[in-house]
Amino acid sequence: MSVSIHVDGKREGAKINKNIYGHFSEHLGRCIYGGLWVGENSPIPNVNGIRSDVVEALRRIHLPVLRWPGGCFADEYHWRDGIGPKESRKRMVNTNWGGVVEDNSFGTHEFLELCRQVGCEPYINANVGSGTVQEMAEWVEYLNSDGDSTIARQRWANGHKEPFHVKYWGVGNENWGCGGNMQPEYYADVFRRYQTFCRTYGGDRLVRIACGPSGDDPRWTQVLMEKAGRYMDALTLHHYTVPGTWEHKGSAAGFDLPRYYETLAKADTMAYLLDKHLAVMDIYDREHRVGLIVDEWGCWHDVEAGTNPGFLYQQNTMRDAMVAALTLNIFNRRADRVVMANIAQLVNVLQAVILTDGEKMLLTPTYHVFDLYQPHMDAKLLDCAVFSPVMEGGVKQVSASASLKDGAVTVTAANLSAESEAEILLDVEGFERAKAEGRILTGECHAMNTFENPEHVRPQAFNGFRQTERGLALTLPSCSVCAIRLHE
Repeated sequence: MSVSIHVDGKREGAKINKNIYGHFSEHLGRCIYGGLWVGENSPIPNVNGIRSDVVEALRRIHLPVLRWPGGCFADEYHWRDGIGPKESRKRMVNTNWGGVVEDNSFGTHEFLELCRQVGCEPYINANVGSGTVQEMAEWVEYLNSDGDSTIARQRWANGHKEPFHVKYWGVGNENWGCGGNMQPEYYADVFRRYQTFCRTYGGDRLVRIACGPSGDDPRWTQVLMEKAGRYMDALTLHHYTVPGTWEHKGSAAGFDLPRYYETLAKADTMAYLLDKHLAVMDIYDREHRVGLIVDEWGCWHDVEAGTNPGFLYQQNTMRDAMVAALTLNIFNRRADRVVMANIAQLVNVLQAVILTDGEKMLLTPTYHVFDLYQPHMDAKLLDCAVFSPVMEGGVKQVSASASLKDGAVTVTAANLSAESEAEILLDVEGFERAKAEGRILTGECHAMNTFENPEHVRPQAFNGFRQTERGLALTLPSCSVCAIRLHE
């Protein structure tokens, strides 16, 4: 089918915050233990207990920010249980996820060591559901204080004299649900109280993040903005792409074409949700001071057969890659308001970018989408008009976004159809004579990487451009995403 994409390369828009390409790691299943942390004595290559192969992979995609320790786990996590000698740390049962024993061997210092090795910013979600104001205030002090207090000295005793300068702080998680089943009026007062005691140390400016709505709940947003908007720096939104129903989501790898297109249609509702909540935020924040953070998003399928249902382990196919490409384009196009996003989750859980099995590791199709989209990070958004046929479910066949950085234009275009190639005419105003190069990720919609064949789906060079009087002509195969770079 014929598709045209027009990009205005002369007029720069908002900067695409690199944190839109953030990730989420929770004490859930094998995300932390076995996925990120193997311990210092593991035969799996590691540095200070953290898997070297995973760190290397995350550094390649320049992971900008990582959220931890949850998720629902955050509101039953007490940070002092995870500091000090590992043999004396408190053991608990993770009642949210699988009923397994949590020995707290991966705690605050281990998380910040992970962030140091990867080179990303930490985003910490504090415990509001079962914690106290004092507990949160002292966690901030423990990490950020440059003074000589008893709390800071505890950090010194645990091997880190210099403060960590953690700036992103979530005040609770899903407080409308697993974080306390609160009403928005009540949580607004709780947020106002807790954020008051997120103190600034040594000139660090904290980013105080309020728990926002789940999906299509504008009333939560309205109440939070009205009653607590002036106290927050950002508000969160959670939205998962759930094919079928929550009770019967279907297999991550075994699905038919109607379910494929249903998945894309549900992923595309992210645009509707963002616009709806942003319109409510605008009523109370005309200067757009408060940013929107989508700190949980991605596909949620049924767990793989034979795995612990509380571990949320699922495979990852080209269908998931198409959801990632579509969603990241949606975020890019709202770069003036969306300041961070965190796909759920980093390793071995839900729409993971990495899967591990003992010493084995593989990169999923979703990982490769994040790789292709790297040039958008901290680039200037360009107006990108897409004229495309509409598929079953009301989704355009082609999704795209464009940006400018270092004199080069990057256009990411995804052909979401599982059946038809897309004949595209790409016109970039101001770059009519630019050189074009590209990389493409493509495969049948069920295609995936396995531990037996970990390189089955991976990006390839793309040079199928044809210069015409009207612009660049190219053909994208079905179920593909291409990053096109135009430069002098």
